[in-house]
Amino acid sequence: MINVIIIVLGILMIASAFMAIYMRSLLSSIIAAGVISLLASIIYLLLAAPDVAMMEAAIGSGLTTVVFLYALSKVKNSGEDNHG
Repeated sequence: MINVIIIVLGILMIASAFMAIYMRSLLSSIIAAGVISLLASIIYLLLAAPDVAMMEAAIGSGLTTVVFLYALSKVKNSGEDNHG
């Protein structure tokens, strides 16, 4: 049963990767990349590696997504300053 769940999560990770590549909006791409890390942390948890799962959730989906969103907001703000 766990193997089926891991396979489904892997397929969802691949779908999220394609979504991150082909989305037109940078915000949607960042969120899709965060979903990949979140799904990876769930897989690590199912494979009995809770320490790796916690680090992936904290750094991979949490911190990296926040840094990307912050960078996106700074780029958008600087673009408005230059054109104003």
